[in-house]
Amino acid sequence: MAWPYRLCRRFKSLSSTIRSQRFSVSTHPKLPEDSSTIDPRSLLHSAPDPKPSDHSPFLLFPKTHISTLPNGIRIATQTSPPHAQTTATVGVWIDAGSRFETPETNGTAHFLEHMIFKGTRRRTARGLEEEIEDMGARLNAYTSREQTTFYANVLREDVPVAVDILADILQNSTFSEQAIRRERDVILREMEEVQGQTEEVIFDHLHSVAFRDSLLGNTILGPPENIRSISRNNLYQYISTHYTSPRMVVSASGAVEHDEIVSLVERLFKDFSMDPTSAAELVDRSPAIFTGSEVRLENNDMPIAHWAIAFKGSAWADPNSIPIMVIQSLLGSWCRSIGVGNCSGSQLARRVSTLGLAESIMAFNTNYCDTGLFGIYATATPDCLGDLSCVIMEELRRLACQVSDAEVIRARNQLKSALLLHIDGTSAVAENNGRQLLTYGRIVQFQEYFTRIDAVDAATIKEMARDMLIGKDVAIAAMGPIHQLPPYEWFRSQTYMK
Repeated sequence: MAWPYRLCRRFKSLSSTIRSQRFSVSTHPKLPEDSSTIDPRSLLHSAPDPKPSDHSPFLLFPKTHISTLPNGIRIATQTSPPHAQTTATVGVWIDAGSRFETPETNGTAHFLEHMIFKGTRRRTARGLEEEIEDMGARLNAYTSREQTTFYANVLREDVPVAVDILADILQNSTFSEQAIRRERDVILREMEEVQGQTEEVIFDHLHSVAFRDSLLGNTILGPPENIRSISRNNLYQYISTHYTSPRMVVSASGAVEHDEIVSLVERLFKDFSMDPTSAAELVDRSPAIFTGSEVRLENNDMPIAHWAIAFKGSAWADPNSIPIMVIQSLLGSWCRSIGVGNCSGSQLARRVSTLGLAESIMAFNTNYCDTGLFGIYATATPDCLGDLSCVIMEELRRLACQVSDAEVIRARNQLKSALLLHIDGTSAVAENNGRQLLTYGRIVQFQEYFTRIDAVDAATIKEMARDMLIGKDVAIAAMGPIHQLPPYEWFRSQTYMK
């Protein structure tokens, strides 16, 4: 499923230009040897007796075909209807990201993303770029804390070439010393640019304090000293350790045929290690422990304060992930520049807008293999921080006792709409299927997912809020003119019912 959660991944595109962006994703959970020990509500299982609903006429999507090769690579394809078969997306989704690095090698996954386009034993860097541009195609990549993806957008007739290019860059990249030196400077400049993107910085700091002393707290880019020292050997070592066939999904959508993709992958993706160690097993060796903590970076030269408060959220397959997504939708988001305020369905947005307390607010929900982060991100002028903090904490506490059926119905409908809007286009469909196979080991159909969402009522929200928010530790990251932001102890005290 393509989730309407906060996006947080590093993105690299090879076409006529190179650009950067961030989003968020996850790795698949480890299945116990005795599958009967899994919570039957888990998203690893189909929902019990999913029933067709009033949504049925709108949920008729092409079937997703899935195959697993002998080497462990999984293949998912979804073919568009004949009238829409002009373009396609094909990509490789890998259970590997910054979480699987050591403190000494943190930044390698992202560095590798840059280097993967810099030439192979069969293609020079210039030859690769010209081949992509001659097809009118785009070759993209992104890195997150738990996942790395490489994918191509091409015309129907160029699908075989796209698969060949993906196989080539992942198996035959040369990583020349000259290219490595050049990319060091590129990444260091990228780091400087990211420091100017306050939201990015806040969420990096939020991860570092929420998952203190665990690898999930690593940044995606890594520290500058690591970027200056990452070697060719580090890159090859990362590929050989983490780019293994059982941790890969090849996902394609649009003008594609399943049997053709299977044949191409079977022929071209043959040099990867078959090490059966899963990403989930590596996570089990170094689990992420949520820590109540904070970081404050005061800078009075900034006109606006930026801050976020987070609670321990849910893992991807946790059945609680569904109620939490509904809570996120219920709290919603608001920005002064958009203009919608008093008319918003979110009580939090209405209060903040009416009182003029913020420039923007946003509920966020980020899932990982074994844990998650749920909370509120806000920007405001210094004189509003105290009142804004009071309103946010009051609204979070209210979830545990005063949620109406009308609010929940609205939140469910908004969530369903967001889910459908997030699979518009072949890239979104391919990403949806690739990510689901990594996170759930299966494709969750929309009818099942909507059934799970519709099962969330006001009582479910109250129970979930009590379990997740009331009396729980919080993580806080703040920067800017924040001298009027209440102290950590105040926020912690506000998690208790009055």
